[in-house]
Amino acid sequence: MEQELKHILVVDDDTRLRNLLQRFLRENSFLVSTAKDADEARFMMKQYKFNLLIVDVMMPKESGVEFLQKLRQESSVPVIMLTAMGNVEDRIIGLEVGADDYVAKPFEPKELLLRIGSILKRTPTEKKETQKLDLGQCVFDMQTKELASKQGEIMHITPIEQSLLGILGAKSGQVFSRDKLSEILGAGQSPRSIDVQITRLRKKIEKDSKNPRYLQTVRGKGYMLLPD
Repeated sequence: MEQELKHILVVDDDTRLRNLLQRFLRENSFLVSTAKDADEARFMMKQYKFNLLIVDVMMPKESGVEFLQKLRQESSVPVIMLTAMGNVEDRIIGLEVGADDYVAKPFEPKELLLRIGSILKRTPTEKKETQKLDLGQCVFDMQTKELASKQGEIMHITPIEQSLLGILGAKSGQVFSRDKLSEILGAGQSPRSIDVQITRLRKKIEKDSKNPRYLQTVRGKGYMLLPD
């Protein structure tokens, strides 16, 4: 049984560090999105559900601490703060406004990975309202990532296909561009490879793959999933 991949948002104005963290975390089986500042982070959080945020303290326009203060008014998502300043006062301020942990730059990526794992282990798993998606002749279980026929027979789907159904199913009716899907999936996925994966999935879940009912194309925008 494959576990659901955790989605992390990295918020940092340092492009090089963002890219390094994104690559490292993806190599360690996380879905990763990035934002260069607080405004972009808020936009991303309206589009996707994240399991954890990694936020730099020193950002232009709005600091990580200011961003976290506003975030805590509406969300309890776990947050790890990053800072180039190692003094105790900054650490205390970050923890006081709601940070779950604090890592000073430079840091060992493996240490960050351990801190992420520790936080996610103690974070209660949110019960999903929709655990199974009804796709006509088959059912996709959002918890186990298993696709089965209505008769209960397990159908083979690849890990990438599982991730695609999980991403689209978590936001049923929302359009995801090919670029955005390839960015979230990472692991060498390109917009073209997304098209190939979608075609394969349709052959498995659609009664007529050339006229899809559930996994639909929105012309010029991308793909969306519309379960019953």
